[in-house]
Amino acid sequence: MILGVLLTTIIHAGLEIWYISLLNENWEEYSFGLAWPRLWQIHLGYTIILLILGVVLGYYLGKRWRRIIYGKNPSTCASP
Repeated sequence: MILGVLLTTIIHAGLEIWYISLLNENWEEYSFGLAWPRLWQIHLGYTIILLILGVVLGYYLGKRWRRIIYGKNPSTCASP
């Protein structure tokens, strides 16, 4: 799960840096006529969506790779 959250955090940072640079270039064109508080609310919503997506994606990828590495029955593996 941690790697999924880390991946979505990196994606979020890249998108945010890109979009803020667009806003700095031409606010009127790229703000879609919205004020800064409304853009902040949209940002918060997308942040929560990306966080949930990262947790879910990380969980399912973790289950998949555990099965690939340890086999279908991990209880037969030696405990660390």
